Amino acid sequence: MSAPHDPIETPPPLGEALEYAGLIDRETLVWALARKRETGQRLGAILVNCGLVHRMDLQRVLGAIWGIPFVDLLNAPLDAALARRCDPQQLLAEGWFPLRLDGDRVVVATCEPPSGELIATVRETLDLPGDALGAPLQVELRTTTPLDVERAVTRCFEADVVQRSTAELRMRRPEQSAASGLSAAQRGALLALAAAVAGALVLTRDYAFAVLVLLGEAILLGATALRLAASLVPRRAAVAPRQRPAWKRHDRELPVYTVLVPVYREANVIGELLEHLGRLDYPAEKLELIVLLESDDAETIAAARAARPPSTVRLVVVPDAAPRTKPKACNVGLFLARGELLAVYDAEDRPAPGQLRAAVAAFEAAGERTLCVQARLRFWNAPANLLTRLSGLECDHWQGAVLPALERVGVPVPPSGTSIHFRVAALRELGGWDPHNMCGHAAFGVRAPADGYRVGLVDSTTDAEACARVGPWLRQRSRWLKGYLQTALISTRHPVRLVRHVGLGGALGYLAVIAGTPLALLLTPVLWVGVICWYGFGMGDVPFDDPAAFWRVALLGLIVANAMKVAMLGIAAVRDRGWRWMPYALLAPFYSALQSLAAWRALIQLVRNPFLWETTPHALAAKRGADRRRGDGRPGPGPRSPTVTDVVSR
Repeated sequence: MSAPHDPIETPPPLGEALEYAGLIDRETLVWALARKRETGQRLGAILVNCGLVHRMDLQRVLGAIWGIPFVDLLNAPLDAALARRCDPQQLLAEGWFPLRLDGDRVVVATCEPPSGELIATVRETLDLPGDALGAPLQVELRTTTPLDVERAVTRCFEADVVQRSTAELRMRRPEQSAASGLSAAQRGALLALAAAVAGALVLTRDYAFAVLVLLGEAILLGATALRLAASLVPRRAAVAPRQRPAWKRHDRELPVYTVLVPVYREANVIGELLEHLGRLDYPAEKLELIVLLESDDAETIAAARAARPPSTVRLVVVPDAAPRTKPKACNVGLFLARGELLAVYDAEDRPAPGQLRAAVAAFEAAGERTLCVQARLRFWNAPANLLTRLSGLECDHWQGAVLPALERVGVPVPPSGTSIHFRVAALRELGGWDPHNMCGHAAFGVRAPADGYRVGLVDSTTDAEACARVGPWLRQRSRWLKGYLQTALISTRHPVRLVRHVGLGGALGYLAVIAGTPLALLLTPVLWVGVICWYGFGMGDVPFDDPAAFWRVALLGLIVANAMKVAMLGIAAVRDRGWRWMPYALLAPFYSALQSLAAWRALIQLVRNPFLWETTPHALAAKRGADRRRGDGRPGPGPRSPTVTDVVSR
């Protein structure tokens, strides 16, 4: 670390006290004061977040300056009944915690400076009776660290944390939760449809069979044609070029940013995760990184602790409660988040270093009513094998064509589950994620407009990892498609309300993507089996003068659908990977067959075990140097210069 050696005419009390205690030297103080001027953050927060002073040492010094003793909340007895007189979110936001009643006094730990306003807030919040003469109870203050306040709150309010992370949306907005199941109207509609189909097959089997074939082909061709059309929509930057200089705005103008990384059975990548997060170009003083760990994953917890993460990283163990899903873990992170903005990354993600700054600019350009913005995903290990190459082309098509096209024509954008950035206040207003929806992120496309918000895109890229083995790939795709089916059912509980919020075109376009994608995959093998059986065994009479012509048309429809899939991946290959990738697009029909298998698996799970979250293992592919190279052969980000955090955390 290098810092200027300008003299400090009048050191602040904290800086002077830290230097006197031998916790920092004059050079460090000069550097920290310069960062304070640049970022507008407190001197103590700068020193702690950069790993230059331990949080407990800082708080002891602050306590000496304030004239109040330090208390270690991890070892102090806590009065849970007293604490539960407060709102846990208020305690986290205001930085204090009631310890105990001691005669006519209440002892309170705080990480904020003592003040009359704080004492008045404590008295008003606790609402305790006064002494025998009616005078209000005395408030006796202790000092502690913000992390200790957080840990005390999570200890005493564990049941509340569990309730908020698993059931808040279901309790506040049951119509938006997958836990509510089918509505009465949906059950009635499905029963009526099943009865109508069964009756038609019994009474007029030939006509009914022909209508079902035509309807299935119409859904398949329509869904495929819409996605092909998205490939033909001209691209434009998600953030206008005139906004790009704002990405490098002064650090003082940037908001505090929380980054959530839910991990499960990721001990093998936890070290790389911390390395990639450390490359984010954002002031450490305004960055809060929360790694969300599951209580039954001892191996990953041990690996995370052994990695000795820097001071900006907090390891949070999620309470053990059903459903055990990523959205539930994110809700726990949302409960603890201190930032104004929030991003979610997966353990294997490699976000562009400037992505957080780009998201700040995107929110500013899009306006206050933007709930979230989605960064583009790109598979860094696409060249690993045939499966990852096809997955890479599919991802390029979805992220580079479908989502931008939806935004451009005004259809609600179903964001992905990673590299998505939120306004924290708006996300809390909406009730957070749906822990029972396997693709709860996609539901924000219509949940946001219901409250007057929108979903946008940000012109930044995250390198993600594609599944390199068929088994994990099937589990991952089944989870995604099950989530799409859940989201489609949620969206159609109140169709009139949906149209009112997003318009008729927006509702039809959103459902065409969310419902049309899994339906087309479910129908594809059924239609192929029907056509093949007719040609092979002469099955399936239809009420036409020339039944063979009908089946030839049906076969032609399937061929056209596959040709459109080849065209989709071909366009994505040329746009994003280069002409050398074009031959892989010819394998789209075989890749579609694998997707159909995942879709049927998803449908079976939706009926038998709708809230099962199947995790996806990472780091399975042989890297072959891909950790420094992108899928298009261009060099990836190289090593960076060490920062203060790097030096201290070693």
